[in-house]
Amino acid sequence: MNVPQARLRPQGARDDGDVGGAGARVRWLGRVPYQPTWQAMQRFTDLRDADTLDEIWLLEHEPVFTLGMNADRAHLLDPGAIPVLQIDRGGQVTYHGPGQLVVYPLIDLRRAQLGVRALVSALERSVIDYAARFGIQAECRPQAPGVYVDGRKLASVGLRVRRGGSYHGMALNISMDLEPFRRINPCGHAGLEMTQLAQLGGPSDVQQVAAELAPLLKLRLASPPGAVTVRDGTACARA
Repeated sequence: MNVPQARLRPQGARDDGDVGGAGARVRWLGRVPYQPTWQAMQRFTDLRDADTLDEIWLLEHEPVFTLGMNADRAHLLDPGAIPVLQIDRGGQVTYHGPGQLVVYPLIDLRRAQLGVRALVSALERSVIDYAARFGIQAECRPQAPGVYVDGRKLASVGLRVRRGGSYHGMALNISMDLEPFRRINPCGHAGLEMTQLAQLGGPSDVQQVAAELAPLLKLRLASPPGAVTVRDGTACARA
């Protein structure tokens, strides 16, 4: 898989050519395997320069468990036939699969004057804003990145920053088989329960959610709650 070239996007999502996180080009990639998408993010980050437009990739993945660089494999309880990949984010183990919206913000953080914590907050707050449309009261936790509803995790966040550019991102459960999460300790937390939008009374169509979430995320990127120093490495990666 190469870095996407076509301006693929869900209906209703803008595809802007402005520079900066809030004006990022939005791309809908459909359902794609994990490893080539990860490698495409790395290539995009390594090859980008001062003139490269920021992008937000919206997609679903084929079933896969991913482990952070220093993850404890003891949290991988019973993967069965689902592939397991060790990748270059921080944090522990999570699951990706059909019915889950994955959001990859590929942003030049220095140019956007956006700190890592501010980017994490923008991702979380966009989901909270979106859930509120359906009467769902969601929240984030300062010491445990992600979005939660009544103690159950709705969205997971994990980033990598390299050469000042962000990749990896957020996974939002929409309408998926949650059983694989019981084969792991999600995010390294034994007994952590997961939830999803459709179960809570929200929409079940991933592409619809992608189209409706994208402008909310761009609004949050345009007005981050604060900036911090950008450093290469892993950040808030408990996805």
